[in-house]
Amino acid sequence: MSARRCAALLAALAVLLPVTQTHPRTAPSPSYPEPPQALFKDLFVAVQSARIYGDDKVFPDAVAKAAPAAILAEYHAQRPESPEALRRFVASHFTLPAEASTVASRPEHVSIVTHIDELWDALTRRTPTAPAYSSLLPVPRPYVVPGGRFREMYYWDSYFTMLGLQESGRRDLMENMVRDFAYLIDTYGHVPNGVRTYYLSRSQPPFFFEMVGLLSSDDPAASFAAFLTQLRREHAFWMQGSQGLRAGTAQRRVVALADGSMLNRYWDDRDSPRDEAYRHDTELARASGRNPQQVYRDIRAAAESGWDFGSRWFADAHTRATIITTEIVPVDLNSLLFGLEEAIRAACQRTVDEACMKEFQRRAQRRRAAMDRYLWDPAAGAYLDYHWTERTRVPRISAATLYPLFAMAASRQQADAVAAAIRKELLKEGGIVTTTQATGEQWDAPNGWAPLQWIAVSGLRQYAQGLLAEAIACRWMVSVNRVYGETGKLVEKYDVMSTGRSGGGGEYPLQDGFGWTNGVMRKLMALYPAAAANSNIGQCPKLAGP
Repeated sequence: MSARRCAALLAALAVLLPVTQTHPRTAPSPSYPEPPQALFKDLFVAVQSARIYGDDKVFPDAVAKAAPAAILAEYHAQRPESPEALRRFVASHFTLPAEASTVASRPEHVSIVTHIDELWDALTRRTPTAPAYSSLLPVPRPYVVPGGRFREMYYWDSYFTMLGLQESGRRDLMENMVRDFAYLIDTYGHVPNGVRTYYLSRSQPPFFFEMVGLLSSDDPAASFAAFLTQLRREHAFWMQGSQGLRAGTAQRRVVALADGSMLNRYWDDRDSPRDEAYRHDTELARASGRNPQQVYRDIRAAAESGWDFGSRWFADAHTRATIITTEIVPVDLNSLLFGLEEAIRAACQRTVDEACMKEFQRRAQRRRAAMDRYLWDPAAGAYLDYHWTERTRVPRISAATLYPLFAMAASRQQADAVAAAIRKELLKEGGIVTTTQATGEQWDAPNGWAPLQWIAVSGLRQYAQGLLAEAIACRWMVSVNRVYGETGKLVEKYDVMSTGRSGGGGEYPLQDGFGWTNGVMRKLMALYPAAAANSNIGQCPKLAGP
C-alpha cells in the first residue's frame, strides 16, 4: 500500500466507527425479538380488528405495563368484547404512543432553509434503551425520524435525510446515524425496515453504502474500508440462498434466472399480516380470493421496497389485491446492489485484499450484464422491472428506471435514452411523477417523492444531463416552496401533476415533518442556489424539443 493510501485509511479509521473484523460467513446468528402480534396473540388480533384506533400503528407502538403473559391472562379472564371495553382494557394495560407532530413555521418570517435547519433537533430522538415490552429496538446514538406517525428511525429514509444534514453542517448526526446502522447490521445481520421488532423480518432498499460514502465524500473508499465488515455482511444478507440455486427458481431475496444469472427481489421472512397494518392486510387478503399467506408475503415484500404501495407490484397494474411483489425483479434494488458490490470492491482495493477485490468486481460485472439482459428494454429506451415467473418485462415505466444512472450501472447511450424517456413520460409540472398509473395508491400518479427527485437529479448529473437535472430540481423546489408558503410545513409527498399541492392516497393521512423532504430540499437548494427560492415554474430551465 502506498504511503498516501495508508495515511488516508488511518485517518478515516480514526474518525469513523471502529469495526469488528468478523467475516460475514462466520458472524453469529442474530436473535430477533418477537413482534407484538406474536407476543399478544388473540388480544392483538381483537384490538386491531375492532378498529378502536384510527391508525393500525398505534397499538403495535404501545408499551405494555406488565409482561405479555400476565396481560394475556388478564385479558382471557375479563374477555372484553365491545370496542369500548377493549379500549378501556388497552388503556389500563398499555401506554399509548404520543402524537408526533412538528410545529408549522410562518413563511413570511422564517426562510425554508432556517426552518429545515431548526427541524433537525425537533426530529432527533435518543433511544439507547427501550422500555420493557416495547416494540422499539434500541440503538446507541441519536438519530433523525421522518416525522408524524413515523416515530422511529427508518432505513432508506435516512440516506435522503443525511443529504440535508450534510448541507446543514450536522456531521454529528450523520456520523451517529451511520454508526447506528452499523450497530443494527452487527446485531441483527441486516438493517431492518425501521427500529421496531415488527420490522425485523425485512429490510429496505440498501442505501447503507451511500450513507457511509457521505462521511468522506471526497474519498468514499476510505469510509467504505472502515465499514467493510458491515458492507459485506449486508451483501451476504441480500444474497442468502444463492448457493446452488437452480435456474428458474428463487430463494428468499435471490432469483436465479433462466440462463443462471442471479438478480434480486424484495422479500419478507414472515407471511402474516403486518403488525402496523393488520386490518388493512386481512381485509385485502379476504377480498383477493387468493392464498392469504402469499398475499401477506407480497404485501410485506412491497413494504421492503419502500414503494408501499403502487402499480409496479400489481399484476393488473391497478388493484392491490393482485399484488405479486415477489414475482418481480426490480430495477432499483438491483441497481443499489450493483452499487454495494462496487463499494465493497473499492474498499477491498483500498485495504489491498486482492481476492475480495476480484470477487466483487466479478459480482458487479455479472449483475450489470444481467441487468442489461433482463431489465434494459431497447424499444422503450428504459430500464423496466422483470416478471421472472412469466419471463417478460413489465411494460410500464416508473421512476425506478433512473436508479441505474444513480448507481452508474448504465452506459452513456442507455442514460441518454432514459433521459429522453423521462422527459416524455414522467417529467411533470412539479417534478418527476412516480409512475404513469393513477390508482389512488401513494406510489403512483399524481404523486412525486423527494427520494425519487434526488435519484433523478443525481443520476442525470453523472451522465452529462445537467439541464434536465436542473429542470427537475427547480420544478420540485417550486412544489415544495409553494406548499411551505401556504402551510409553513414540509410534507411527505407532493402532487407533481401541478405545483403547490400536497400528495395523497395510501393507507394513512399525509404526514408532515418530514425527514427526506427536508434533506433533499436542503441539498437541492445548495446545488442550485439561483433556483432555490423559486415559486414560479416559469423561472425554471426551458427544455428544447418535445
